[in-house]
Amino acid sequence: MIDALAHFEVRPDSPALSERQSSMSEAQLTEAAVREVLNGVRDPEIGRGLVELKMIDSVALPGPQAVRVQVALPTHAYPGRERIAGAIQQALAARFPGAQAETAFVVRTQGKDSGGGLGLRAKNVVAVGSGKGGVGKSTVAASLAFGLQTYGAKVGLMDADVYGPSIPHMLGAHGQPQVVEQQTAAGQPVRRILPIECSGLKVMSMGFFVPADEAVVWRGPMLHGAITQFLRDTDWGELDYLIIDLPPGTGDVSLTLSQLLGLAGAVVVCTPQQVALLDAVKAVAMFRKVKIPVLGMVENMTGEIFGRGGVQKKAGELGVPFLGEIPIDSQLRINGDEGKLADNFAESNPSRPYLQHVCEQTAMQIAKQLLSEPRMPTLEIL
Repeated sequence: MIDALAHFEVRPDSPALSERQSSMSEAQLTEAAVREVLNGVRDPEIGRGLVELKMIDSVALPGPQAVRVQVALPTHAYPGRERIAGAIQQALAARFPGAQAETAFVVRTQGKDSGGGLGLRAKNVVAVGSGKGGVGKSTVAASLAFGLQTYGAKVGLMDADVYGPSIPHMLGAHGQPQVVEQQTAAGQPVRRILPIECSGLKVMSMGFFVPADEAVVWRGPMLHGAITQFLRDTDWGELDYLIIDLPPGTGDVSLTLSQLLGLAGAVVVCTPQQVALLDAVKAVAMFRKVKIPVLGMVENMTGEIFGRGGVQKKAGELGVPFLGEIPIDSQLRINGDEGKLADNFAESNPSRPYLQHVCEQTAMQIAKQLLSEPRMPTLEIL
């Protein structure tokens, strides 16, 4: 039997040879074969294929066993992008033993283009609200803006709390916005407001126009006009995110925004105790009533004083995402009082990872909504 096997000859038309050649062909390193493998790699955050999500930007073969894959991320704040690189490496190694895979990333922020009707060039407008005051809503709004900026996004922060504008103080932003005359593409002159810049963050607030000790006493129509002017007449430039700090409660501003913009969504801030949660439920209901998507809830001031876990539990009951918790920390309060809120993102600050988590989850909720729902074509009204 051994001698017989030794003299066994495989003919060119042998089925065994055909199968071996087919196997070798399947393992051949080509761009088409690489893309076929990538079709089975799922995005760890969204849970769908990278090819299906159109996240594979390009595939190159710079050498005989080298593969370079460029992945387009939907947000600068994508958490743990190394997981994608690991999944790609593992999938390619299983199909092409010995292949060396390199993964590069670019960012193409997914956006709802919320303010096109107003001439606002912001890919995503996000409202930050609460059912009541005193829960740290403005701190979370400003931290969300600063945090997204630290990831590399272009961000603006608008203080829509006209009656109690605290954003300028917390940021240490001073001065009065200038009004300049610009020209439209058609050559028509327009007057535009230049926002105050604070550490690269573009900021607009009623606090820049009204003395700190003077009260704003306005009715609804004047409030609507101010919010419209902040959005339409401010030269925000190109933004990935415009964060809007809403006044507490369920009032005119949210209704105004729902009429002016197709917001990417709203973030509801609350402290863990039951008394605050009662009002947070009303805030979620209000956003739903005016057709503003609720991106999720943030539990602020987590700790011994107010408790822990109440917001996460309530978010589950309401069927909205839980975006994370921010433990109570005196340094957060001190930085806000001293106008140094950006210091919350210093590497030495213990609150930094919690704030980053909230930023990442908020950005990913926007991306998930946009990638899971087909975008409707823009119709021109004649």
